[in-house]
Amino acid sequence: MKTYQLVVFLAVVFTIYFLGNAYIFVKGYNAISGVKENKWLYTVIFLSIALSFIVAKVLEARHSSVFSDILNIMGGFWLGFLVYGFFFFLLSDLVGLILRVPGILNAQNLPDYRKWSFIIVVSGSVILIAGGFINAVIPKVREYNITIPKKTEGIDKLRVAAVSDIHLGSIIRKRSMRKLSLILAGQKPDVVLLLGDIIDGEIGPVLRGDLLQYFTIPDTKDGLYAITGNHEFIGGAKRTIPYIESKGIRVLKDEMVILPGGIQLIGRIDRDSKRFYSRERSPLEELMKDVDHSRPVILLDHQPVNLEEAVRNNVDLQLSGHTHNGQFWPLNYFTRAMFEVSYGYAKKGDTQIIVSSGYGIWGPRIRSASRSEVLLININFTGSREESAKDF
Repeated sequence: MKTYQLVVFLAVVFTIYFLGNAYIFVKGYNAISGVKENKWLYTVIFLSIALSFIVAKVLEARHSSVFSDILNIMGGFWLGFLVYGFFFFLLSDLVGLILRVPGILNAQNLPDYRKWSFIIVVSGSVILIAGGFINAVIPKVREYNITIPKKTEGIDKLRVAAVSDIHLGSIIRKRSMRKLSLILAGQKPDVVLLLGDIIDGEIGPVLRGDLLQYFTIPDTKDGLYAITGNHEFIGGAKRTIPYIESKGIRVLKDEMVILPGGIQLIGRIDRDSKRFYSRERSPLEELMKDVDHSRPVILLDHQPVNLEEAVRNNVDLQLSGHTHNGQFWPLNYFTRAMFEVSYGYAKKGDTQIIVSSGYGIWGPRIRSASRSEVLLININFTGSREESAKDF
């Protein structure tokens, strides 16, 4: 990422973050009794919480520690409250304006309205955060049954386990990796595919506990393959990718491998390699120049963008992640607007597309708009073109 792009991006992010926090600060200041008499104490406590996520990221980049992990967790939950608190406080202000028109809300009952609005907003936000936390820590297996009308050499079916967006780091740690290992072992897949963002960002918290060692690779007949996500580049690909590969995980970097039966598996470098390393990934046409189109073609691409490219090159199945399905409400509406397929199954031309909501999280360990998941894809291979079936 170029310097001026980084400056602009950070300026926008910090401005939004500052304004959101300032809004909630004023709401608490006006609603909580006794705050005006202890405004300095209130200010110190508020700033300590509001700045925890930023401080955590600075410390994490310089020297990862348990303290920075704690700040990350605390700051993540505050981010969740910032989103919900801002939205609900804004809604309460709009209701207040409407009530003032007929005189229902006036100077006499305004303090009580502020107090009860504050209580309701905080309570509602905490309930949503608690429910979202449960969604985030209890993953499910999302199963799809699809047909690819291509011939293979003696293989009629392929059982694929796919995991995107683990985000291993300060929040997703060894307990989550052990749970993921058990889930994958229980599915008995033929091949395991990791769809990018294995590492959250800064690799310090991962190296400190060597967290990937707790990922037990299941016994598969066709192996384990991975691709990069944007977070592998955010955290420094020159350290992140070698660490992943050191654990016996084959990272496909704009390359193709042939699985048993002649199944062609293509893994793309994430498109953000250009933004962070000024490295263009290879065009899909070039990656597929030696493809046998009479055999199945499976494409792994972290971000579900430019889907027409996969259709144009006759990809049979594309697997992606990245979107988290918005992760927490109402951000799922933004991801639906941003991506042609933001979650689940779709068919575009003869190309089938599956986008996962991911196993881990970024920022707050909250999933109020989606569930943490592992994909299980049962692929049936047939010799003739027919309508693919799917089971939701």
